[in-house]
Amino acid sequence: MFGRDKICAVAAAATAAEMERQLREALRRSRTVELRLDWLATDDEIHRFLRRLARRRLPATLIATCRRRPGGGQYRGSIAQQLVILLEALRSGCSWFDLEVETSSKCPPELLGVLLGQGRRLSSAHFFQGMPRSVRGAVKAALKYDPEAIKVAAQCDSLRDARRLLDGAGGGRRGAVIVPMGDVALPARILALRQGSALAYAPVEKATAPGQVSLAEMKDVYRADKLTKATRVYGVIGDPIGHSLSPRMHNAGFRAHGVNAVYLPFLVHDLRDFADSIRWLGIAGFSVTLPHKQRIMDYLDRCDPLAAEIGAVNTVIVRGGKLHGSNTDYIGVLRTLERRIPLRDSRVLIVGAGGAARAVAFALGKAGAAVCIVARRPAKAKALARAMGGHAIERAALRGEFFDVIVNTTPVGMHPLDRESPLEARELNCHLLFDTIYRPRVTRLMQLAARKGIETVSGVEMFLAQGAAQWELWTGKRAPVDAMRQAVAEALAREERAAGRTPKPPRKN
Repeated sequence: MFGRDKICAVAAAATAAEMERQLREALRRSRTVELRLDWLATDDEIHRFLRRLARRRLPATLIATCRRRPGGGQYRGSIAQQLVILLEALRSGCSWFDLEVETSSKCPPELLGVLLGQGRRLSSAHFFQGMPRSVRGAVKAALKYDPEAIKVAAQCDSLRDARRLLDGAGGGRRGAVIVPMGDVALPARILALRQGSALAYAPVEKATAPGQVSLAEMKDVYRADKLTKATRVYGVIGDPIGHSLSPRMHNAGFRAHGVNAVYLPFLVHDLRDFADSIRWLGIAGFSVTLPHKQRIMDYLDRCDPLAAEIGAVNTVIVRGGKLHGSNTDYIGVLRTLERRIPLRDSRVLIVGAGGAARAVAFALGKAGAAVCIVARRPAKAKALARAMGGHAIERAALRGEFFDVIVNTTPVGMHPLDRESPLEARELNCHLLFDTIYRPRVTRLMQLAARKGIETVSGVEMFLAQGAAQWELWTGKRAPVDAMRQAVAEALAREERAAGRTPKPPRKN
């Protein structure tokens, strides 16, 4: 049945053998699969795959797509060749076929009825360059050909666009598949299922449209097929945001405690666009990362005194439509360092002067440490030092200084630029080096410190501590830290294996 699984796996490959492999993988997670026949390299590969498919007769809902290039697909053949391929696909076991409006508009309805009448038609309209002039017009065009279901997909460069698409094309229409495309619209692509979209597409491997989420992530991380109107929505906002492991950490927590909630990554270029979409998306709370930790304060209705003093917020709770800001980075740094070194009267160097640096500086200052700050922009270092009662220091002076702890709060060295370091080896004169970056677990800066015999601490510890505090603020429950830690560790280990890295563990006393 169309839309039964909610998630439609997408198999797209250049060869018949690879397409078969992807189909097997898709069927492990979903019983609805789109076969992107237009991605196969040649007509011979298409026919080879369909002959093999005909011998299997799979118990699944298979959608055949052979989209021509004028409709945004890969197929270079004529309309006649396209229709012959779709006919063969139906005879090989596909029950549905996706036919773009560009082809339908050039074919007599009687011809399509004779050739493809045995299958069920999904009439699709794609707008890869931006929103259609009229969403309702796009829906009307797709419905013109009397299909069993329609699909409207459009590039959305803002959440405002995604809202317009979902509200205009969905409207509770049965059998409508609504697809907001693009990285900014990624959360809306998933949440479209809550808005009534019959399906969300998820590739087994290769993305076939902008902003797609892989099948494994869609099922295992976001549990998109379990979303309901009652599902609470949380997320993280940042720019960039693709590196964040917060979705894996928080969703693992929700799963462990049986909480009906989902946590999504929001790529936010425009804070106003996000703020205006909070009520529409039903967001109950969100994390804040670079570069929005200070700017978000302009949108808050209330801010905790400590976060206000720090001048940066990394956690927002939404209650009754009001935004309440907090800072759990403060908790994260204290929990990470207090287990390793007495902070009172220790001398600490903080590298950076942004939102994360502010939380670290205030936490360590209130714990009794003497805080020094160095930053790429000396004026910002001096401003932060004045605000929290510390001292700004010139980078040129670092080689002649010694610190109990050096803390990196900059993004320098973060994946994928993990060969970079904010400091040179000769500037690392300390007992303990703490890098707040958690991806990769062992940064270039940590490697330089370890070679000098300096104990190192990964940002994973702070990441987990601040994340657990966030989770508890949102849910009112004790965070399942073990499950959250395991999810993060597994994700990092997979990434390291894929990159051929086997990092050495941090040194311990």
